Amino acid sequence: MYYILFYDYVENIIERRTPFRQAHLALTEEYVHRGELLLGGAYADPADGAALIFKTEDRSRVESFVANDPYVRNRLVTGWRIREWTVVVGSAL
Repeated sequence: MYYILFYDYVENIIERRTPFRQAHLALTEEYVHRGELLLGGAYADPADGAALIFKTEDRSRVESFVANDPYVRNRLVTGWRIREWTVVVGSAL
């Protein structure tokens, strides 16, 4: 099952994320190595949010990511939502 995690960011995220960026990226790498996080990144111009694509049978894995993300824990994320995603085309099937 695929899930998209949407983040909304605080203003000036690029500057404000610096103290937490390495820990955030370390968390993403854990999920990448387990094969649960496929893609992720901030929106461009403006960088006011992000989207991360997960593939897992258990939505709680995505919820765990959110709960442990330094960006969320340090209030750089102003809002987030998880959407189940039905993929019908693409090479990731």
